[in-house]
Amino acid sequence: MTLLVLGLVLFLGVHSVSIVAPAWRDAQVAQHERAFKGVYALVSIIGFALLIYGYGLARQAPVLIYSPPVALRHLALLLMLPVFPLLFAAYMPGRIQRAAKHPMLLAVKFWATAHLLANGTLADVLLFGGFLVWAVADRISVKRRAVPRKVPGAPPSAMNDVIALVGGLVVYVVFLFWGHAWLIGVSPR
Repeated sequence: MTLLVLGLVLFLGVHSVSIVAPAWRDAQVAQHERAFKGVYALVSIIGFALLIYGYGLARQAPVLIYSPPVALRHLALLLMLPVFPLLFAAYMPGRIQRAAKHPMLLAVKFWATAHLLANGTLADVLLFGGFLVWAVADRISVKRRAVPRKVPGAPPSAMNDVIALVGGLVVYVVFLFWGHAWLIGVSPR
């Protein structure tokens, strides 16, 4: 469990710099953009690797907190439906992006909530609960920013929504039937 917690602290911690110290972050980027992004990427990768490895270890000796009813697994599958289209929309300006305002954060909220409904071990609560709390805090932080940051992505186009929706749903189906079991070792169906 220690590696999972350390991974979460590193990964979510570096992603929280904009929440807790936005002026400092902006000053660092303005002065040393490449170095800041390099350190940010390195800490993110290390944190992500640790949380994946730590979560895998924690799954070998699960500590059950609650046992969700089967119906919640079906609800989780429904909540996951918009996740991949929202992830696509985060980088494809269009109506979906405008309506969601911050589609990446919304996708994380849906993803984390769905997984909290379907899983009840301590490791699940730490992992998915941590991401949910971070996404809510980041959304509040983004809302309070005077000047929004530019997100890299495709140029605005009417086709972006079609690509986000169709591409996202295709990825959802692939993940549902094959990807999740292949990557995570558990079939969500």
